[in-house]
Amino acid sequence: MHMINRFQMYRKQWRSIGKLLALSVCCCLLVISCGDRSTTEQTSSPSPSVSQSSRLIVGTTLKPRTLDPADAYELATSNILYSLGDRLYTYKLGTSELVPQLATELPKISEDGLTYTIPLRKEVVFHDGTPFSAEAMAFSLKRFMENGGKPSSLLVDVVDSVEASGEYELTIKLKNSFAAFPSLLAFSGMCAVSPQAYEIGSGKFQPTKFVGTGPYKLVDFKPDSIRLDVFEGYWGEKPPNQGLDFQILTSSANLFSSITTSAVDIAYQSLDPDQILSLQDQAASGSWQVIDAPSNNVSYLVLNTQLEPFKQPEVRQAIAALINRKLINERVLRNQAQPAFSLIPTSFEVSQPTFETTYGDGNISQAKELLTQAGFSKENPLTFEIWYPSGSATRQQVASLLREYAAKELEGTVEIQPQAVESANFFGNIGKGIYQSALVDWYPDFADPDNFIHPLVSCTRGSEAEGCQEGASKSQGSFYYSDRMNQLIEQQRAEQNPEARQKIFVEIQELLAKDVPVIPLWQPKEYAFVQKGIEEFKLDPIQQLPLWDIKKAT
Repeated sequence: MHMINRFQMYRKQWRSIGKLLALSVCCCLLVISCGDRSTTEQTSSPSPSVSQSSRLIVGTTLKPRTLDPADAYELATSNILYSLGDRLYTYKLGTSELVPQLATELPKISEDGLTYTIPLRKEVVFHDGTPFSAEAMAFSLKRFMENGGKPSSLLVDVVDSVEASGEYELTIKLKNSFAAFPSLLAFSGMCAVSPQAYEIGSGKFQPTKFVGTGPYKLVDFKPDSIRLDVFEGYWGEKPPNQGLDFQILTSSANLFSSITTSAVDIAYQSLDPDQILSLQDQAASGSWQVIDAPSNNVSYLVLNTQLEPFKQPEVRQAIAALINRKLINERVLRNQAQPAFSLIPTSFEVSQPTFETTYGDGNISQAKELLTQAGFSKENPLTFEIWYPSGSATRQQVASLLREYAAKELEGTVEIQPQAVESANFFGNIGKGIYQSALVDWYPDFADPDNFIHPLVSCTRGSEAEGCQEGASKSQGSFYYSDRMNQLIEQQRAEQNPEARQKIFVEIQELLAKDVPVIPLWQPKEYAFVQKGIEEFKLDPIQQLPLWDIKKAT
């Protein structure tokens, strides 16, 4: 996944021509008297009436490609699936504490760590009235694996079989022991779907419908809007609102406008840092609240260990020493992030700032020393490209800042060449080995440190000499191969003892700081802006946008 940022701050422009002003005032009075709150951009958007007064309107620029959980692997969809579907497990809001949802308790695990037995809730029904059971849950997970959607490998690589071992008991057998498996079952796409509404078969997806068991049901799915109503047959506590209307806006400027003009109740993703600053400054005099929370996503610089100049570990280490995260946060991110010194976010106890302890931050003397060891100088400068998706103004600014910073501090010893490419080509090419380095970010699939290591730097086939030929580090663009790293990853995945597992993660992070296939840069904060009549609103680092507890004053 990638984050889209633009740094063109939206500004309203007013004209003081008498007739137009008078006409505008009249129109505004008419709109207010009719209770209309349409967006500035889309005339087809739902406009709340008196009967819809406690519905929530959510403005966003994230456009879901599909609502089929077996094929959904984007942040835009996961935000909606968390409201539409239930999984076996979920998280206590604001924490990484796993709690049962469609399960009634945490799984019973066999001594060898391969068999999970899970008791399920009774008296749960799907949105179409079909009763929920172990057979239905097994159907949902098998469909997730067998239909071959984008996230299918999450289960295919781990699960050997899924069976109903009783009417309300599920048994899952794994191929190999995997300590993070219960957390994986909380992934948004692992939700139960009605066997009457879906079928199993390669490519048999239904992108515009959803029939699950969650607190809301899908009523309408259009390119510019998605409408959810409260599900009256929900087994749990019903939401304290009448439903959700997602407004899909085409730009951050329109999202900015929608919250300042009260066209939406909630504005969430994606606003530019300058727009966020403006909304923060205006919040005291405006009608909205500012909500922020730490994020679990990490932005980093990936280095291709199989292309010059990054075949040399000293060169990779020199760039790690050169990076000045404080400067990036101040100049580009407007202090809306925190420096990242590990691929594992600081929200996890196992996170260790190994890049800081090894290199500091903006350590120019160490960078010069390492570059000299590698044979680079003013007469023989280190030259390399940093690639990024052209739609990301943030990454463009970061690449430009690194170029200028290196030129100034290293006095011509390092020449960085920023290179932009269209997003689809960028993500399609990164695994082909043609980029020397690239600026990317990672949104986790589930809340476990493994999901920041295994999908980024593991390798299933390769060698120290030839690099990764098959596996995660190839697909992510570093082509990093380390026998020791692969051993450590497998050890932590199999280790059931939390303390022993934590020690393995410490060694993993130390090895990453030594080998430097990637350089962690920052963890952004998440921001939402909500109207003052909205109560109980929270952002969650895992479930992102929990809307089922939100109240709206009427």
